[in-house]
Amino acid sequence: MDLDLQLNARIDRTIAWLRAQQRPDGHWCAELEGDTILESEYLIYLHWLGKLTPETLRKATNYIISREAPGGGWGVYPGGPCELSASVKAYMVCKWAGHSPDESFMKRARAAILAKGGASRVNSYTRIFLWLIGLYDFKHVPGIPAELLVMPRWFYFNIYAMSAWSRAMIVPLTIFYHHKPVRPWRDPHVIDELYVGGPAKADFSLPRDPCIFSWRNFFLLLNWWLVFYEPIPFKPLRKLALRRGEAWLKPRIGDGGGLGAIFPGMINGVIALKTLGYPDDDPLVRHAMSKVEELRIEEGDALRLQPCFSPIWDTTWVIGNMRAAGVPPDDPALVRAAQWMLDREIKIEGDWKVKWPNAKPGGWPFEYANSFYPDFDDTAIAIRVLRDIEVKDTKARDAAIQRAMDFQLAMQNRDGGWASFDKDNTHEVFTKIPFADHNAMLDPTSLDVTGRMVETFGALGWDKSREPVRRAVELIKSRQETDGCWYGRWGVNYIYGTWQVLTGLAAVGEDMQAPCVRRAVKWLLDHQQADGGWGETCKSYDDPSLRGTGKTTASQTAWAVHALVAAGEADHPAVRRGVEWLLARQNADGAWTEAEYTGTGFPKVFYLKYHWYRIYFPLLALAEYRNRRRQPGGVRQSGTLAGV
Repeated sequence: MDLDLQLNARIDRTIAWLRAQQRPDGHWCAELEGDTILESEYLIYLHWLGKLTPETLRKATNYIISREAPGGGWGVYPGGPCELSASVKAYMVCKWAGHSPDESFMKRARAAILAKGGASRVNSYTRIFLWLIGLYDFKHVPGIPAELLVMPRWFYFNIYAMSAWSRAMIVPLTIFYHHKPVRPWRDPHVIDELYVGGPAKADFSLPRDPCIFSWRNFFLLLNWWLVFYEPIPFKPLRKLALRRGEAWLKPRIGDGGGLGAIFPGMINGVIALKTLGYPDDDPLVRHAMSKVEELRIEEGDALRLQPCFSPIWDTTWVIGNMRAAGVPPDDPALVRAAQWMLDREIKIEGDWKVKWPNAKPGGWPFEYANSFYPDFDDTAIAIRVLRDIEVKDTKARDAAIQRAMDFQLAMQNRDGGWASFDKDNTHEVFTKIPFADHNAMLDPTSLDVTGRMVETFGALGWDKSREPVRRAVELIKSRQETDGCWYGRWGVNYIYGTWQVLTGLAAVGEDMQAPCVRRAVKWLLDHQQADGGWGETCKSYDDPSLRGTGKTTASQTAWAVHALVAAGEADHPAVRRGVEWLLARQNADGAWTEAEYTGTGFPKVFYLKYHWYRIYFPLLALAEYRNRRRQPGGVRQSGTLAGV
């Protein structure tokens, strides 16, 4: 079949698939999949509440067992190595469900756990959860005193200097730390065999910095002092801090999606309310519990949890990619989706207002509702994909877009880039605090988010002569890796970052023959695999020498193809091979198959499988490739994502 005819047929097939998935109210939302930490902590949470049923335990454990890592234990992405904290919790709940330590998978897990140092070396949040169920001594839990909540905003150490997601986890933890609401599991020895040398001889110390005089060691000394301070009755600021914590929690838990609209904050929020004495029938508790339950997915005899929902993210990408594929701006499906988006614009002041009082509300969250935390990444995409959809009230649409642009500009970091939820959230010393080992205490500039915002500027007709664009482009160029790629914060990894930066630079008129672009193009070409596709393992975050290498996937191949097309390389044989890879692997229903995780939650700690990355990104790549072929003279026009 002629390539153009084949492209048309395959693109139409994918569009039809996406149309069939649209929800009645107009939006799209795919499953978002994490690792077994979600299921394990959900079971711990239910036990703590006194609501763990044998059926839920059995089904969740069935799912956990199915996710065993190749070498034993459990990893944080498919095919990944054993991760200690995830494995300790998974092993424990398997024993809860009646699995014997003598079963082969349990033996493999135990050996892998002990090889990594055993249960005494788990991370801070695992220590807290094990303490809550009576399996860890309080003295081995990192201190999170409620006094953190009364530190003034100008003080270097205050909760608004932490990332938004850490704030949502840590504020309820300060309430745990004070009230110590331990509800023991019936067998206090359930994980004894996971300690090297047994519980009595295990080393529970928190890792020290080899340099004696360091922030890490200072905080460890402070943590040691907190163990002795905590039992002292006289704490002049504690009552005030707890009142502030409760006052801070209530409106954020009551927000439509629960605390932070993400699993850790949501379950911590429920436990905090219960710890404060709120009964199960309190409306706020019922709301918070119901939001956690909505994350459950049951299939057959297995149960898994989503970390959150991604409707804004999925809907914006589907709108934009269908427009790139030629779906007109007055198409009823796109009009319904755009109106659904506009109805969810954030119009209240969130946490950002504390540090940036002159900014005004605007933008969109990632989830169905998360009003205190507009997401700069989602907002950047929404601005450009909504602007030409022919909704009924175009003036209201334009006003929402203007508010979002004003908000985005107000949130540009001093270095010229954008983070995700906060501005200039860069207090590096916070990463040295003992409870900061989840690699998520800060929200610094992300090059992929910055590249996405630059692409939005281009769609709006801005070029590098505009000050915000100039600063962003200068930052991007200064952060290029020596081999030509860019780091990806929210997708795996250097392929993702390089894709978004190149499409952003092209959109604002950067010379595609510029040295930085040529180096990036060479990097992508050098990392195309023998089968014609591209792939990158999550392990590239731990070992950058692996960047651009891994099993080829539909989503990562699509990113690479689109990046090369944006850089003016649509006629390169490598691009044709990438397109043929996508065409050859499309399923009959218009989708692609992809088991790998290509989304990033927290690098090195938590990864994600966006179930539709394998669908709407190949659509974008094929559409942009077709668009380039149709252009007279092969000259690329910027901003095609929004149909410009």
